[in-house]
Amino acid sequence: MQLNKSGIMSSWEQVKFSLSPRARGCYLVTDEVVRALPQIKNYKVGMVNLFLQHTSAGLSLNENWDPDVRSDMTKALNKVVPDDNGQVFDHVDEGPDDMSGHAKSSIIGVSLNIPITDGRLALGTWQGIWMLEFRNYRHTRYCLATITGLKG
Repeated sequence: MQLNKSGIMSSWEQVKFSLSPRARGCYLVTDEVVRALPQIKNYKVGMVNLFLQHTSAGLSLNENWDPDVRSDMTKALNKVVPDDNGQVFDHVDEGPDDMSGHAKSSIIGVSLNIPITDGRLALGTWQGIWMLEFRNYRHTRYCLATITGLKG
């Protein structure tokens, strides 16, 4: 903890955690993230940055209720960047979903910033944290969370 210019104590924490192994698809992981970060409840106001340490998966905020949105997103992304077996992409060392996974990761991104208000993630009514897996094979993905703010 450190004092800011106003004499208020601010805190920084960093936690690395894994997400359950999943094959290609879009998955609602809000509850998994909250379980991995119980210290969020100690913050009155702050931010959490979630950084996925991978190049063929992504993080997004999106629909948290209807699972059809997640399967539709998988279909849409597969249409935008289809798998390839060396006909278009040169980088297919790990299979036809290799380069398409990297491209989708760049499109979606690998980090999120989410405000913390009164010890909870300040997500909108229909927002949830998604982990998007772009590879066919089930992978364990690691996330680095950096939490900063004022404890209350």
